[in-house]
Amino acid sequence: MEFVKLEGRPFKGKELELLKDFLKRNDLDYDQGIEYSVCLLDENYRILATGSAEQNVLKCIAVDKNARGLGLSGSVISCLTQYEFENGRSHILMYTKPENREMFEDLGFYTVLMTDDVLFMENRKKGFEEFVDRLISESPAEALKPGVAVGSIVANCNPFTYGHRYLVEQALNCCDYVHVLVLADNRSSFGADERFFMVQEGIKDLPRAIVHQAADFVISAATFPTYFMKEKVRRERACCHLDLELFGRRIAPVLGITKRFVGTEPVCAVTGHYNEEMKKILPRYGISVMEIERKGFEGEAISASEVRKRYENGDLEGIKGLVPETTLQYLEKKKEAEGLRVKPVSKASDC
Repeated sequence: MEFVKLEGRPFKGKELELLKDFLKRNDLDYDQGIEYSVCLLDENYRILATGSAEQNVLKCIAVDKNARGLGLSGSVISCLTQYEFENGRSHILMYTKPENREMFEDLGFYTVLMTDDVLFMENRKKGFEEFVDRLISESPAEALKPGVAVGSIVANCNPFTYGHRYLVEQALNCCDYVHVLVLADNRSSFGADERFFMVQEGIKDLPRAIVHQAADFVISAATFPTYFMKEKVRRERACCHLDLELFGRRIAPVLGITKRFVGTEPVCAVTGHYNEEMKKILPRYGISVMEIERKGFEGEAISASEVRKRYENGDLEGIKGLVPETTLQYLEKKKEAEGLRVKPVSKASDC
């Protein structure tokens, strides 16, 4: 049987409407973050199979019920994989319905974790194990010994603020060592490497704090696709449950983590809900959740979003009391490199 391959980066106009309609008929939603799609069409320009990609995540894969058994899903996966490799992304992820496990295993994907709502897969047989091995190799031998009190913080640090540093300091008051996992999402205002650098510089005087790049296995709401879920509440629950189950079952045990620290969340409802779910799930794995009152400045909780707002407005002077000197210096150099006019910055205080 002959097929016509239609590609888009992403689709627009009539082709996009055709794709959305096909996904809807297969009980899926079109994900607005999609950067590339491929469709296999019959001679009448009807979609028989489709799949899409966003960064290194494959999504919205569907085959018409009357065309199943023809190997179309394999053809779609092959096209998407080629696209990912051409864009320098060799580690490919997939979030899908649990009932799709056997199909995608046959296509070369391996299960990282499965919950009631979500199946999380990757294209590397030992990808997760290699990630855990890296975390271990980045940790001092003393931090891996039995009986050592080990805590953890997972944060975006977009950018790194005095609030983040305060949370690390408070965690170190309760633990011998603290692992700081910096989210790898490149959809943030500052890239993963930038944020990792700012965290490293911002706490390099705290030797018992161990900084890691979290890679693809610590999941944020920004990267979690929900195209296969209809209810908003279920979507939010599925994202945080997958992340917390993966942390509790497969990350914390190898590092000996028994405490996870979070700041209070007076503003963002999503983060507040996530913290509440954390308190329910992580204790099942012997991990206590420690909620620390957020550090304030001039009567307001320090917020990375406020730092970003002032940075985008060129107001580096207004950032001084919110970020460490190391972050301020980085932001000043970055703004200068962008060739944008900034308000002059006086010597930042240490408080």
